[in-house]
Amino acid sequence: MRLLGLAVVLTLGLILAPLTAEAQQARVVKIGWLLPDPKPFAIDPFLQRLKELGWSEGGNLVIEQRYSHGTAERYLQLADELLRLKVDALVTDGAVATRAAQRTSQTIPIVFVSGNPVAQGFVESLSHPRKNLTGVAIQTGELTPKRVQLLKEAVTGMVRLAILEDSTNPASDVRLAGNWQAVEAASRQLGIRLVPTLEIRKSEELDAAFARAVRERAGGVLVLASPFFSSQGQRIASLAANARLPAIYEHRGFVEAGGLMSYGPDHRATFSLVADYVDKILRGAQPADLPVEQPTKFELVINLKTAKALGLTIPQSVIIRADEIIQ
Repeated sequence: MRLLGLAVVLTLGLILAPLTAEAQQARVVKIGWLLPDPKPFAIDPFLQRLKELGWSEGGNLVIEQRYSHGTAERYLQLADELLRLKVDALVTDGAVATRAAQRTSQTIPIVFVSGNPVAQGFVESLSHPRKNLTGVAIQTGELTPKRVQLLKEAVTGMVRLAILEDSTNPASDVRLAGNWQAVEAASRQLGIRLVPTLEIRKSEELDAAFARAVRERAGGVLVLASPFFSSQGQRIASLAANARLPAIYEHRGFVEAGGLMSYGPDHRATFSLVADYVDKILRGAQPADLPVEQPTKFELVINLKTAKALGLTIPQSVIIRADEIIQ
């Protein structure tokens, strides 16, 4: 009888195992996607990487996309909306979106792309997040002095530099950990005078900011990293072109919209890495146990068509260092 019972158990196990595997494969997960605006260089590599890992949109994966479209006040409402949809994890881009998600839930896993998550209070440390958040720390503020240098190399005659800053982002990474002092030091070393910062709170102020840069006789514009500015990329690039002001930005999206040049983390690689985090969480990992990573791939993108329209000849020494040239 004991042997018969064992045989029954084994037989049932063999019968049920495929059913269990099939049930797991049939599981549909739901991911919340909270960004300032739609970005092909973000969503496309994210979905492609998830597909490589076994998650296919329209199959076992649903992506609930929500965008603030430049209105920071909407993030809390959008984050709450996503959580009411019972998402399995939430992806955020930028400090404001991440803070809104953090305030909305202390349990739903949140995978962020943000400047300095330790200083912004999202994690206790990069190696030990210890909360329901983890992700990629792009540390864009640390790259700002390099952007000043690259713009100076491209616009050799520039002696006055205007800085466009999103004042709705109190945790702007360039203001943290001595990054601003590094910008000032780099400017002095390059013989550049910084004109008063152009602080923006809403899109209606952009026209006046560029008009002021012209009045201040700026020879170029440094656009600081900001999800809000990303959502206004087309307009900012157009205003810079109309004012005939060479500008450098945080990522390629601005250059694709007509901006002169950008230097920063490769966002395609960054959001592919975000997909790796999401995959681990969907398979049972806890955000608190997943160390925050930093980008290892950076790119310089230059728009030669814009340079020509500005009457600017970019030195070959800069051209040869570009990862991509837009003609």
